[in-house]
Amino acid sequence: MRASRGILGIALGLGSGLAFGAGGAVVKPLLESGWSPGAAVFFRVLVGALLLLVPGLVALKFDLRPLWRAKWTVLTYSVVAVAGVQLAFYMSISRIPVSTALLIEYLAPVALVALAWVRTRHVPQFVVLAGSVVAIVGLVLVIGPAGGALDPLGIAFAAIAMIGVAVYYVLGERSDTGIPPISLAAVGLFIGCLVLGTSLLVGLVPFEANFTTMPYFGGSAPWWVPVLTVGAVSTAFAYVAGIQAIQILGTRLASFLGLSEVVFAGIVAWILLGEAIGPVQMLGGLLILGGIVLVRFERPALAVAPDLVPGATPAVEPDLSFDPEPLPGEFPSGPGGSAGSGGTGAAARTMSPAERPAT
Repeated sequence: MRASRGILGIALGLGSGLAFGAGGAVVKPLLESGWSPGAAVFFRVLVGALLLLVPGLVALKFDLRPLWRAKWTVLTYSVVAVAGVQLAFYMSISRIPVSTALLIEYLAPVALVALAWVRTRHVPQFVVLAGSVVAIVGLVLVIGPAGGALDPLGIAFAAIAMIGVAVYYVLGERSDTGIPPISLAAVGLFIGCLVLGTSLLVGLVPFEANFTTMPYFGGSAPWWVPVLTVGAVSTAFAYVAGIQAIQILGTRLASFLGLSEVVFAGIVAWILLGEAIGPVQMLGGLLILGGIVLVRFERPALAVAPDLVPGATPAVEPDLSFDPEPLPGEFPSGPGGSAGSGGTGAAARTMSPAERPAT
């Protein structure tokens, strides 16, 4: 019985990684047909919010008081980790390959290693430093050899998405919010939708959309096919499957399954979009993933300096044992956005398929 549940958990974790990873390839034809990134993100979060709102309220038992008590955390999560990260990621993949943008976004834990080192003046453990160096070398290989072919703005937008994920990690160092993960995901999508909608209405974010049939993977499809697919599969299903994987496998094992998002993103983009990855870039991607794995192996943890986030509490050393129980109030969401993680605090926090800002 336990073995079958373990297999189910692995299947759900990989399914969540595939759903998140395929999101970029599914929506890219929409962007190429004339849709602005803002319009594409708005419809994605709208569909996801509509599908998750009722389950999220049920998980809260229709009690909104936990949301109000954690209002600033919830608001920051919604604006930065949901709306901001997705918008930056979509703006990035409209200019550079999906897998390249996702790999840059996945460097958020490494950025937090540097931030924690500067702010706390504590030298990270050797395994963390080694992982950071390996990941940076991987980034140079991913970007450097094709530097002339990659759009600098695309790289910049991917870096902005990475910063948004880093902010999410810092938020994760706060004390327990008491909000069920699926509820936080639902509310984050709902508020993110309101923020994006308002920005589109006032012209702060450009809105361009063609509600017609569009070229789609060698054929044609109506505009709502990619919209519903990315909203229902790469958002709603990906969150729910990832959360269930956490409940069965525990956060640590689920977090490593979350790394499959990058692999799936590269494979799906190659099959559907023809975005082939060269040998050097493939090696760079493997180094980035390997570096992130090394960063996550740090123990025990030193918290990110509490003054990084007003009211933040020091991080607790992560439980490295197998834990089939979910962490109450744990942040959901992830570069599908997988993104999904101590001298590093939030940087070393495990991030599962359902613990990262969706991309």
